[in-house]
Amino acid sequence: MDTLLLVAAGAVLILAVQAVIRRFWSFKAQVPSDYVAGQPQFDLRRHLNGPILCEGVIYGPLGRVTSRFVGEFDARWDGNSGVMKERFTYDNGSVQDREWHLRLGNDGSIKATAPDVVGTGTGTQMGSAVQLNYRIRLPESAGGHVLDTVDWMYLAPNGSIVNRSQFRKFGIQVAELVATMRPADTERTDAA
Repeated sequence: MDTLLLVAAGAVLILAVQAVIRRFWSFKAQVPSDYVAGQPQFDLRRHLNGPILCEGVIYGPLGRVTSRFVGEFDARWDGNSGVMKERFTYDNGSVQDREWHLRLGNDGSIKATAPDVVGTGTGTQMGSAVQLNYRIRLPESAGGHVLDTVDWMYLAPNGSIVNRSQFRKFGIQVAELVATMRPADTERTDAA
């Protein structure tokens, strides 16, 4: 009986340590203020504006690449309101379109909607990073599941954007996306 109790206590200890690591030292533990001093300063109206090229991969729950894609975006702003149209072409030949409607607050807050987003996404632009949290409904061909998404974009010194997103169902990570975005006009390389 003592051995069983020790095994159970060890399992609980391991789970507790894993929970602390995820909470304080993982991707999900980041907060926008971690990047407040980051340079250059990320401004969605400037750095996600006009035609944008994107390349990326999607990892499945076991960490293996399940899909590769390229994207062509076009973002336009009128003051603090913006619309970003996205067209993704995947390695299997499928095409997906999305249209984001973005609203920036004077404090750096972000509200975002899209047809496949359940409710309104919320986030913050601060320093050299942007964080967005939302619930996305997958296409029926992918099961139609609704996933909780944590989306981070980091501005590189040359004006390119590195995007990392994690997707969870019932708190369990089921996918991760890593992509780069840059102005379609290849002559534009400044971030300032």
